[in-house]
Amino acid sequence: MKAPALLHAVSHGIGKFGYGAVAVAVGVESIGVPFPGETTLVAASVYAGATHRLNIVLVVAAAAAGAIIGGSIAFWIGRKIGFQLLLRYGAYIWIDERRIKLGQYVFLKHGGKLVFFGRFVAILRTLAALLAGANQMRWPRFFAFNAAGGIVWASIYGFGAYGLGEEVQRLIGPLGFALGGIALLLIIVGVIFIRRHEQSLEAEAEKALPGPIEHQ
Repeated sequence: MKAPALLHAVSHGIGKFGYGAVAVAVGVESIGVPFPGETTLVAASVYAGATHRLNIVLVVAAAAAGAIIGGSIAFWIGRKIGFQLLLRYGAYIWIDERRIKLGQYVFLKHGGKLVFFGRFVAILRTLAALLAGANQMRWPRFFAFNAAGGIVWASIYGFGAYGLGEEVQRLIGPLGFALGGIALLLIIVGVIFIRRHEQSLEAEAEKALPGPIEHQ
């Protein structure tokens, strides 16, 4: 479904369920389920501007709350379940304990940026929190960047769509493709860099996280 048609379809649910629809949609997407959370936020913001039946501040607050709560749930799913799955079955997909520790090191060094900026890219928005948990990112640090990312993202998209109104329909598709393309390019560059420097990065990971991986 194209962005304008999807926006109109989502608007029907927003008119019926209001702020709850925004919080649930964003929360479900943030848990890691493919769901139009961002589209719901944009549609609710356009709806608020056109009808004034919703308060835009409360729309943004609902989206931010959904993002924070959903991301937190995803983090603990990754931490309690995803980590154990990596330990037990990672070797079958060439992720041994050295590479698990390397992933933990990457999130130790760059996890905050991945969580914060991942909020703005569709694929990363559904995966960043799960990956942060599976790679044992520290909870206080994750929560801070997850909350900051959720609030900033909800504010930019919510107030932006409220101000632009129906014009946002022309922008949401190209903007999403552009951000997705940039994210894909960065991921490819990151994978190539890690593959070329894997041994030295593993040595740095061992220095930063000495000893065997803790089986929680």
